[in-house]
Amino acid sequence: MCGMAKKILLSGIQPSGRPHIGNYFGAMKQFVDMQDAHDCFFMIADYHALNTIQDAKVLRQNIVDQAIDYLAVGLDPKKSVIFKQSDVSEHTELAWIFDTITTMPYLARAHAYKAAEANLNKEISVGLFNYPMLMVADILLYDTDVVPVGADQKQHVEITRDTAQKFNNLYGETFKLPEVKILPNVAVVPGVDGRKMSKSYDNTIPLFAEDVEIEKAVMSIVTDSSGGIPKNVYAIHTLFRSEAELAVLYKQHEGKYKVLKEALIEDIKAFTRPLREKRKVIEGDKGNVLKMLKEGGQRAKEKASAKMDEVREKVGVKLY
Repeated sequence: MCGMAKKILLSGIQPSGRPHIGNYFGAMKQFVDMQDAHDCFFMIADYHALNTIQDAKVLRQNIVDQAIDYLAVGLDPKKSVIFKQSDVSEHTELAWIFDTITTMPYLARAHAYKAAEANLNKEISVGLFNYPMLMVADILLYDTDVVPVGADQKQHVEITRDTAQKFNNLYGETFKLPEVKILPNVAVVPGVDGRKMSKSYDNTIPLFAEDVEIEKAVMSIVTDSSGGIPKNVYAIHTLFRSEAELAVLYKQHEGKYKVLKEALIEDIKAFTRPLREKRKVIEGDKGNVLKMLKEGGQRAKEKASAKMDEVREKVGVKLY
């Protein structure tokens, strides 16, 4: 694991299904790139996933798959703490304490809640309304300095800083104010329909897809053009080649969208094939994956427990 003198980094992904290239370039790549320079905690946010998955069998499999995905992209349990949220009960305990100092109008301004209110044709659960507070607890429990996220998650780090400051003002200096880390050139990866790549939009190119699936996804990319360049194809292509290389390629095949899509297909295949093969090897030893998760949970629990002792003392519930 990274040395204690290094800044603490925490982030996580919900085990809500197969990761796509947007997940990788928007977050997971940052995880891998930053684990050598930071004291790292990478979480499988399984309690957050309960807002959308109420099938125990599906969630159980998704958690294991997420752990395998983390290892396949290059996270190293010798350098980083890889754990599942539900193994550390302090997350939900601290979230409740933050609930008591947070108003409903403040949470109602959250982008995710507004989007759900606009798009869902059903009543919104307390969990969906309140999940920023659990996210705040996730981050603050570990004295986190840096939170690498996609651009759409920036507000949650702002909410985290607000909550930390409010608690500190009420009870005395307790929590750090973490900084957000976003790579601007990959902050939002477009999906095959031009909107942000998202599992909820069903517009993704899966990170560990077989070749046939990659071909089908890329060929379905919407080809609206500007100056003869198919914008969505080009935007995804910038993840895999330099703009200098693409300038030559797209000039040479201007207006030939099928040729450009085929070039993108080959670049995605070349990039994802080693990751897919590595994942298959890791998947073959599920026992080792579960062992890694359990040990990671124990390491995370040790740090979170110490922080909660301090919080309980500050709020006045610790008597012995």
